[in-house]
This record gives sequence, C-alpha cells and structure tokens, in this order.
Amino acid sequence: MKEDKFFELSTEKVNQNTLGIDTASTGEILRMMNEEDQKVASVVQEVIPQVEKVVDDVVKSISQGGRLIYIGAGTSGRLGVLDAVECPPTFSVSSDVVVGLIAGGEKAFVKAVEGAEDDEELGVSDLKEIGLTEADTVVGIAASGRTPYVIGGLRYARELGATTVALSCNTGSKISAEAKHAIEVDAGPEALTGSTRLKAGTAQKMVLNMISTAAMIKLGKAYGNLMVDVNISNYKLEQRAIGIIESITGADRETAASTLKKANNEVKPSIVMITLGCGYEEAKSRLEDANGYVRLAIEK
Repeated sequence: MKEDKFFELSTEKVNQNTLGIDTASTGEILRMMNEEDQKVASVVQEVIPQVEKVVDDVVKSISQGGRLIYIGAGTSGRLGVLDAVECPPTFSVSSDVVVGLIAGGEKAFVKAVEGAEDDEELGVSDLKEIGLTEADTVVGIAASGRTPYVIGGLRYARELGATTVALSCNTGSKISAEAKHAIEVDAGPEALTGSTRLKAGTAQKMVLNMISTAAMIKLGKAYGNLMVDVNISNYKLEQRAIGIIESITGADRETAASTLKKANNEVKPSIVMITLGCGYEEAKSRLEDANGYVRLAIEK
C-alpha cells in the first residue's frame, strides 16, 4: 500500500530517536524531549535571512499605517494570537496594529472548532472582516504548511496587494507558494509523532518573537535593550517603568517616579524630561519630531 504524501511531511514522520518513549522512565522521556528541543534554535538560525526581510516589510507596513496580521489554525493560530495580544502591553501599540486571527474565531483559542481549518473561504472572510488592505503584512502560520484556512487567506491577501509571509515547518510547503516571503523551519520529526505543538510550535514561537520584537525595536520602541514604550497597566509594569527611567537617566527612584506621574505614565517623555530638564509638552514635541525615537529626541 502506497503511503499518503501527508506522512512524508517532516512534521509527520516517525522520529527514530524516540521509538521507545512509551516504555522509558520519566527521566528518559524528558531527556529525549530535551534532546529534540535543542535542535530547534539551530534551524531557526538558518532562516534569519528570510526573517530579516519580513521584519523590514513589517516596519514599512506599520510606518505607513498598515498592520501586522497573523493568521493560522490550531496551535499555529494560538501562537499568532498570543504574540499579537502581547504587543499592546509591551510596546504601547493599539490592539489594531498587531492582529491575530485563528480559524474558528476567538472561541477556538480555548477549544477546538472542528473543520474550521479546512475551509479556505473562512480565511478569506476573516481577513475581509477586519478590512485587509494592501498596506498590511499578513503572516500565514501552519506547521504542516498545507492548512486550507491559511492558504485561502494568503491567496486573498496576495491578490489584494498586501505583503504576504508563509511560516511553516516543512520545506517546499504549499503556503510558501502563496507568499512573497517563505520561512520554512524544519526541525525534523516530533518526539511524539505528529504532535506539532512540540518542536514545530517552539520554532514558530521563536520566529514570531523575532518578527514582532525586531519590528518594534526598529520602530523606536526600545532604548538600548530597555522597553521604553511599556504600557503601565499594573503595579509590576509601573515598577519596571520606574526602573527603566532610573537606568537610562541616572535619576534616583523618587525623581523617576514623580516624573513618570507628571508625564502621564509615559516612559519616553519621562526620559526626555529628566535628561534635558524640560517639561512634558516639550518632551512630547521633541519625540514627535523624532518619530518616537528617544535617542534622536535627546540628541536633537
């Protein structure tokens, strides 16, 4: 009997290194999994040139009023949504700037929606619903690289003129053929055959971290390696913000805290105010002239 091509996918092959995992001790199971996980970072390293091009296009999109949109199903979709929802608190961007779409809608994040990922038209309708434009960048995420929901979405986005990216964990994937940029991270067969929430999921998370974080840094959301656009929505983030201001300006904690309050709980103008000895309005004006880049606002 001829094997279905589906089982020829790297993500679906049987891992020869973990054949005895069902009879292994707890420690042995964990060591097997850890040994497989260690392969992920090296294969992600291999696709950095492709990720670099994607980041530059994402920066261009957001700078021109467009968005970074993730679209995926199952684990891949959840990883996209997770990355998107972390951007507002981390970088103080609107929730409309980085968007995560998952087949089956928000309810699919916590419970599987049967058949949603097999519908190409659903990918199209979800993008239409959020008003996709040619200014946007759409990242289709699918470990197998053949999810119909993602294929349909990418095809529609490409036809509309949006920038398209395919992130998969198999080489020569179907979604790669639908995108301007193809990122194929092949980490090999899973420790538990076909369970792509393992190495494939880790690889996708690493790449998504790179895309959003690098893009936000390029957009002026960092000073050195500090998050100067953190959104202060709780006590922990307030304390982090005060620490950031202290670290950059050399001010004592009391000065940093009081300036933060004067600056409407915004870290960037707080830094400019202390460094240049100016008021909030002037700091905001300088930042606006510098397109939000703290270093440039101070140097000017």
